[in-house]
Amino acid sequence: MDETATLGSSHTEMTEMLLPNDTNNLGRALGGTVLHWMDICGAIAGMRFANRQVVTASMDHVDFIAPIEMGEVAIIEGYVFNTGRTSVDVKVDVRAENPRTDETRRTTTSYFTFVALDEEGRPTPVPDLECPSEDERVLRDDALEGREEQLRQVVDRYDL
Repeated sequence: MDETATLGSSHTEMTEMLLPNDTNNLGRALGGTVLHWMDICGAIAGMRFANRQVVTASMDHVDFIAPIEMGEVAIIEGYVFNTGRTSVDVKVDVRAENPRTDETRRTTTSYFTFVALDEEGRPTPVPDLECPSEDERVLRDDALEGREEQLRQVVDRYDL
């Protein structure tokens, strides 16, 4: 495939209000709910980039570094930062926002890999990643470095 697509064309931002059905007994977001939102956001970013259906192939290590409280707004943001022949790597960040004060805080980050599918459901080539602006190059480089650092920490933590 000689086609290219930009990091910016994949950018996806979703918002979700944390309601009681998605909370634990402390009134905080269930981890599975947050992972669900992240998977959807990442898939949309992958589909926008590839102009194809994509399926989740993997998700890297996830640390929940701050809770999302009931009534807060979760902001889920993703973009493609790397490609393989039939796969796209997507960084997904989640922030919590207090809608009354506009204060936000980072809650988690993870890196997903999605595989593009053709009409018969078989893996199909994706465009090459292009980062025409300095902002896009910085986002790509930060995601590549962040994924590498996250993997290094997991290896160190579990003494692999």
